[in-house]
Amino acid sequence: MTPIKTIEDLEALYGVPGPAATQKVARRVTPEFRIWLARSRFCILSTVGPEGTDASPRGDDGAVVRELDAGTLALPDWRGNNRIDSLRNIVRDPRVSLMLFVPGSNNVVRINGRAFVTGDDDLCRSFEKDGRHPRTVIVIEIAEIYTQCARALIRSGLWAAGDESEGLPSVGDILAALTEGRVGGKAYDEEWPERAANSMW
Repeated sequence: MTPIKTIEDLEALYGVPGPAATQKVARRVTPEFRIWLARSRFCILSTVGPEGTDASPRGDDGAVVRELDAGTLALPDWRGNNRIDSLRNIVRDPRVSLMLFVPGSNNVVRINGRAFVTGDDDLCRSFEKDGRHPRTVIVIEIAEIYTQCARALIRSGLWAAGDESEGLPSVGDILAALTEGRVGGKAYDEEWPERAANSMW
């Protein structure tokens, strides 16, 4: 296989994008994007650091990001596995991207910008749920916000596919295989639902 090494060669294969692709970018949240942000409960956060790239799923029981102003968003860092890969990256390189999904819609809203991590007490406490609040919040300064072509979700039939999880290896299975049984296994999978319920926020 021969890699494509120049932008000119790449553009020769794809041609010129149409106006809908080139003129769709906003620099701030518009009324239409504001509706999207309010309805999106799930997003993918992409970051980059010295070790490479990282993409992390983020979800909430309401809007996954909060608009602080038309150019700034806040994403609470709810409890996870404490690897803090995304946070480590942001501290060292502020470039971030978001892909926001709304169940049932084949469109995706994408945001590119710069971010910082803050432990500001007032901001963290403003996200309080059931007496708990995130330890930090990711504050994102929007450089670009735009819609993504729906073809990928249409091709995959993502929302119409239903549950296709039967027969997949569980996390316990994967951990046990990677560690020769030292971590994971059946006990891990059996304990996970209760552990997740008690540590959701």
